[in-house]
Amino acid sequence: MASSRKSKSSLKAASPAAKRIGLALSGGLDSVVLLDTVCKAVKANSHDPTEIWVFHIHHGLQKSADQWLEFCERLAKKYQVHFDFRLLHFANSAQGNIEARARAERYDALTDLCIEHGVEDLLLAHHQNDQAETVLLQLLRGSGVAGLSGMPLHRTNVNQGNPITLWRPLLNQSRAELEAYAKEHKLRWVEDPSNQNTRYRRNAIRKEIIPKLEKIQPGAIANLARSAALLAQSQVLLDRLAKQDGKGIFQGNKLKLAPLLAFAKTDQPAANNVMRYWLKLNDLAMPSQERLESWWRDLKLVKADSSLEWQHDEANIYLWRGDLRVTQSLAGRWVFQNVPARSKLLGLSADWVNTAQEQGLIEERLRQGAEKLQVKPNTPRKTLKNLFQESDTPPWERQAPLLYINDQLVAIAGVGASYPHLVSIGKRVLPVWLEKP
Repeated sequence: MASSRKSKSSLKAASPAAKRIGLALSGGLDSVVLLDTVCKAVKANSHDPTEIWVFHIHHGLQKSADQWLEFCERLAKKYQVHFDFRLLHFANSAQGNIEARARAERYDALTDLCIEHGVEDLLLAHHQNDQAETVLLQLLRGSGVAGLSGMPLHRTNVNQGNPITLWRPLLNQSRAELEAYAKEHKLRWVEDPSNQNTRYRRNAIRKEIIPKLEKIQPGAIANLARSAALLAQSQVLLDRLAKQDGKGIFQGNKLKLAPLLAFAKTDQPAANNVMRYWLKLNDLAMPSQERLESWWRDLKLVKADSSLEWQHDEANIYLWRGDLRVTQSLAGRWVFQNVPARSKLLGLSADWVNTAQEQGLIEERLRQGAEKLQVKPNTPRKTLKNLFQESDTPPWERQAPLLYINDQLVAIAGVGASYPHLVSIGKRVLPVWLEKP
């Protein structure tokens, strides 16, 4: 994804006290049914001040994508709900797993939209068939209990300090039931032709494997979803066990190596469970059994004062000063967040930033080594080396992206903004480095 843009909201905002919920609308059967049911439920309760915000993600991967965007915008207008969208520049020729990348970019964009519009609850239209497909995909990958648990009914993520709960209210409904509802209520939706392409694994499972399973075992879809729910319960117990076993091993978001190795000597499966739970806490994917075994071999050979680095799930795991730590890739982008008008927070002049943007005078640079910055009042400018040492920043985080405006260094990711550039009056913005998960 290179950039994104949005439309203007179609309605004025309701009172500040109104609760806002978001709904991801692709224009397909499931999300159209979800929109219809949610809007009718809210409308049926005349005392419910809930605002509905519909978010559409335009991937730019299909020729009909513009028409889907227009369809969703018209639908939002019909139901009289707010609408916004993101346009992703996602080249069809991009390398790698297109399915996984598109899914990751979609969740990133939806999260951005939720934060921008003050939405803390986002509804997704995954249904029972999606859950069955997910279980089969995970089974083919050789996943453990966590992967085979499939998608949860709800899950809360915290992004930039903003809690956003993802809800899947249709997860216990089959696609056949959604189709029946859509016909009964005369709903219209769009069909994504790529869903017919069995080159994608999920489509192959949907089109070829699940119909055969339903012939062998009627109710297979519901049974697979039920197994996922039961395994999710088992995972809750495994997480609880990991918390108990991890006392003395977990330290904040770090993992202390010495007690971990001692624990592994007495109970390797339980130590594996502690390791997996720690990865889950850091929002990382579960490693394969082969990778996990490789990590244990490395840990058992490394000396206490040595350093170690693994790459996993687009993150880096480091052993430093006897602790395992996770750091995400520095891939990301600078954004400017508005400072509330009544806030006493300092910020950059919004007019200055906007003018620089229009003139193309904002750029990201990598650290060269001689940069200096003043981050507090009544203190001298200090080299980045000194600032990193004072904040005890680990070596691998010291190649932080720098933000320049008009050829002036105004912010360093993870360190802060240049104090002399901050103002206390007028429209203000703060530069924030958004890491790409």
